[in-house]
Amino acid sequence: MSRTGQDTTETAGSLAEVLAHLHEASELGAERLPPEELERLRRTLERAGRRRSLSADHTVVGIFGPTGSGKSSLVNALSGTGAARVAVRRPTTSEPLALVWGSSGSDELLDWLEVRQRVALPEGAPLVGGGPAREPRVLEVVAPGGGRTDAALDARSDLGGRETHPGAEGPDGRVAHDAPVGGTDQLDGPGPEDGHDAGAAATPAPDPGARGSRRGFFRRRRRGSTPAAGQEPAQHLLPALPDTAGLILLDLPDFDSTAVAHRETVERLAGMVDVLLWVVDPQKYADAALHHGFLRDLATHEAVILVALNQADRLDPEDLEAVLSSLAGILAGEGLPGVDVVPVSARTGRGVGELAGGIRELAESRAAAMRRVAADAERAAGDLLPFVAEHVAAPSDAARAALSAELGMAAGVPVVVDAVRSAYRRDVHATTGWPVTRWLAGLRPDPLRRLNLRRQDVIPELRRSSLPVGDPAQQARVGQALRVFGDAAAGGLRDPWRTSVRDAALSTSPELTDALDAAVTGTDLETGRSRWWGVFGVLQWIAFAALVAGLAWLGLLAGLAFLQLPALEVPRVEGFPLPTLLILGGLVAGVLLAVVAALLARWGAGRRASRVRRKLLAACSRVAADVVLHPVLDEVDRCNAFSAAVRAASQRS
Repeated sequence: MSRTGQDTTETAGSLAEVLAHLHEASELGAERLPPEELERLRRTLERAGRRRSLSADHTVVGIFGPTGSGKSSLVNALSGTGAARVAVRRPTTSEPLALVWGSSGSDELLDWLEVRQRVALPEGAPLVGGGPAREPRVLEVVAPGGGRTDAALDARSDLGGRETHPGAEGPDGRVAHDAPVGGTDQLDGPGPEDGHDAGAAATPAPDPGARGSRRGFFRRRRRGSTPAAGQEPAQHLLPALPDTAGLILLDLPDFDSTAVAHRETVERLAGMVDVLLWVVDPQKYADAALHHGFLRDLATHEAVILVALNQADRLDPEDLEAVLSSLAGILAGEGLPGVDVVPVSARTGRGVGELAGGIRELAESRAAAMRRVAADAERAAGDLLPFVAEHVAAPSDAARAALSAELGMAAGVPVVVDAVRSAYRRDVHATTGWPVTRWLAGLRPDPLRRLNLRRQDVIPELRRSSLPVGDPAQQARVGQALRVFGDAAAGGLRDPWRTSVRDAALSTSPELTDALDAAVTGTDLETGRSRWWGVFGVLQWIAFAALVAGLAWLGLLAGLAFLQLPALEVPRVEGFPLPTLLILGGLVAGVLLAVVAALLARWGAGRRASRVRRKLLAACSRVAADVVLHPVLDEVDRCNAFSAAVRAASQRS
């Protein structure tokens, strides 16, 4: 493989990577970036994909210019034909006209460009530059799809090969006003097309040394290649293009035309052709319609832009140099310092050969289409750079903990913890309290049952608490917590990513109500009994039984005395009657057991409440991670991936 072919392959591979990165950025930026930016990127990618799928052997050169700049005359000079109509009435060019060298494979490309008028030049037809010729020659006029047509041009051609003069009828009655293809150079006369339009002010010329740094074909051929003003140039006849290289010259309507359709056509094709040849004249070269409307947005397209200063023969050498320097300075200010300005004259042929040679070089390289796509990709990447962010880290542990705590508050964790504490003490009293008074505990409401958290026999997925998670006040608290977390996650991001990260957090609010309630109801609140409760309960019953036994014994003794029956012998312990000791012992034991149980209940309730609190907060943390954190992390990762894709596209372009 030749070095040029190798470079082209490497460039194609690099361009494919750039476009892949831009495709990725387009997908990642969907519904985040401004719609106009996304639409512009989408159109760029669509044009790039379509152009790369069409003929790579053809180079499409669009010839743009304002009214009166002599575009059509220059097209005729470059092609050596009279195919482009030149007339007094404006606008002369109302529809794009394509002159095609190497028509094979061009139809689909021209269909995509939506160019109906097409002229296929014969095989071996050269690009022509030079002085005037005398005899016109016929061309083949084709319609989309390759068929010949009589309606494709106003200037129709004879296909029989005989030479005809402009306006003369051929054997078939069709009219041809085309100039010769090859051989003698035929140029339209100046006519109204080359007239001067007043009103364009020249910009002061920059330092002449600024132009010395420009490179390329035109710079190599500048010295000694252009005749002095008024001197008739020698004829230039460039060899035919190689069979493998095709060329399409598009004569376009005036970009400053008052016809809206013309302006729209120019704007559309300015975004589609491979090479943009801007034709200006000494009067309107600084026109804002050109520089502000087109060139300012083409700073990345320097490699595929040519500028021709037509009507150069009307300027003195000093004035010509001043205008060239001024125009070069304007172009440099538009971000196009490397674009050479070629002085030409469609009337005399001055500089046409030099311009034709530059176009030929682009066609032979067959790289202009790729360069145009690369320039579009570079501009698209540049347009996306303002939306690129520095690497965004995941939300900090402190931000996650703060979110979990706020969600826990909104879920009613403090209420549940207090209920667990109160329920524990209530249950302890109901189990270990003095049997005479423990029944009173049953009259107190169960805090957990009141919150609908006591139903251990209900399937957890079907549980629904009575916590006020969905109350407006709690919803407002959840929203505030999400906003704070979203701001913390967004960090130093700018819009639109700051907004998208915050929205990712806020959008989870509707899911949080059920998720938090399910987290609370699904948490083990440890409502079961502890073993020591049973021990204390048994001891309480024993003490109560001793009390009852002592009372019954004393009651029996009192009954016998009342009935004056013989009294029973009462056992004594250390001189104290046993019934009395049973009563006192049972009473004191019951009270002591109740007091100790109450103390243990207070301590146990605190421990249980702490454990339940940790469990509830852990459950809320899981909800925060599953419902809130994951979408936010996905958005942060999306932002980072978008930024990485745009940076990669910018570095490769």
